[in-house]
Amino acid sequence: MPNNSTKTNQKEFQFTLSTNTPPIDAAWYVINTYSGHEYKVIDALKIRIKTMGLEDQIFQAIVPIQSKMIIRRGTKVKTQEKTFPGYVLIQMVVNDDSWVTVRTTQGVTGFVGIGSKPTPISQAEVDNIVKTTKEDKPKFQTPYSIGDVIKITNGPFADFIGTIDSIDQEKGKLRVLVSFFERETPVELDFLQVSKEL
Repeated sequence: MPNNSTKTNQKEFQFTLSTNTPPIDAAWYVINTYSGHEYKVIDALKIRIKTMGLEDQIFQAIVPIQSKMIIRRGTKVKTQEKTFPGYVLIQMVVNDDSWVTVRTTQGVTGFVGIGSKPTPISQAEVDNIVKTTKEDKPKFQTPYSIGDVIKITNGPFADFIGTIDSIDQEKGKLRVLVSFFERETPVELDFLQVSKEL
């Protein structure tokens, strides 16, 4: 079991498992892990690769993450979530030794593939995942859904009751229909300007 000094930084997403240059026959594969154990699997793999002398067969790992904005106690907070919980991308040369080492690592439940044969993913897919992960445009996570009845808490329409008509996750905005002079009027509001508590 790794000690605290070898624990993986969970704000990172790309990890070097070996300093060796991957050969031409190295490919990317997807391994299943227990959800929430992705970083523990990487810590265990680092140790096992070194112990088993497989630095020339297993090279990198990626835990795809994305930034999200959530509203906690009335303020926007930036968090990071795993894009694919329970999955780790790993660059390796598949042979009996490397396959058994990865497959029997604590927390790994298997490879993604047909039967017991892992299926490689393309470098383009990996590059796209890395690009998406590196983009620091957090999406908002909202407790609201279209059709929810909410109360506007501040601004010119404070204390009005309205119905959510649309949600813009990218900008953290809602379009709310409020009854104003006996007509439904659309109003664009920030997530922080509304409450489900009526």
